[in-house]
Amino acid sequence: MALPLKITLLAAFALLTACRSDPISFHTLTPAQPGVSRNGADIAIESISVPPQVDRAQIVIRQGNSGVAILDTDWWSATLADELRGALADQLSSGVGQQRASVRVDVQRFDSIPGQYALIDVKWRVRPLGATDAALLTCRSVLQTSSGPSIEELVTAQQNNVKRLAGQITQAATGSRCPPQN
Repeated sequence: MALPLKITLLAAFALLTACRSDPISFHTLTPAQPGVSRNGADIAIESISVPPQVDRAQIVIRQGNSGVAILDTDWWSATLADELRGALADQLSSGVGQQRASVRVDVQRFDSIPGQYALIDVKWRVRPLGATDAALLTCRSVLQTSSGPSIEELVTAQQNNVKRLAGQITQAATGSRCPPQN
């Protein structure tokens, strides 16, 4: 009687360990080092939109020319739109608290390819606060950063893209023209 019980317990234990899933790792687009003041410009974020394919908590990566993979164990700490809002707010704030402009951000593409690059293609509109539509400035930024093979390196590359985007938005808000594309 004891032998069948031991076999049953061992089988149950084997099944339970086989069903164990890997822990979820959470990532953020806000770097550990806070943003630095950029000419004292505080820019309010009116809205951010991202493609629905990537606007989720799970990190989405590209596979080949037409495939995508939704990662089960690597997640953003919020939806991608909320992650972008938080990261840009961090970069666009001077800490003074006086807003000088507002921006609307429309992400066209947010590509992440481990071992290759992270890319963000964004149309954005900046307007000095209190200004008319004549002062409205519509720009586009396509930013790409090389990435290593790990998800951590891919997230760091996207953090770099967001930092560069914030710099371009600040440049346009203070200089009244779109920055040149590289």
